[in-house]
This record gives sequence, C-alpha cells and structure tokens, in this order.
Amino acid sequence: MLDLPQLFACAAALSGSAGLLYTGVLFVVALVSVLAPTAERRKDARTTLGILVRRRSR
Repeated sequence: MLDLPQLFACAAALSGSAGLLYTGVLFVVALVSVLAPTAERRKDARTTLGILVRRRSR
C-alpha cells in the first residue's frame, strides 16, 4: 500500500511537471505571436495566447 508522504511527493512532481509544461506552451505561443511570418498566424497566436492567459472573475 502507498504511504501518504510518497503520494504527496508524486502529486508534487506531477503538479510541477504540469506547471512547467503550461509555461512552455505559453512561451512558444507568445514567441509565435511575435515572430510568425504572416499577419494571420500572428493574429491566431495572439488569440490563442489570450485564451490561455484569460483571467476569470472571482
């Protein structure tokens, strides 16, 4: 049976990995929104970035 500290360690590692992946995706989309060769691709990337970073009211 899995003990609690090991479960917390796995959950922390998974959470950290997901955070790093999300940050990487944001970085790539932001880079594309600036460096894309066509205006349409830049607009699409900015729209996607806006969706990913959208803040929700509390």
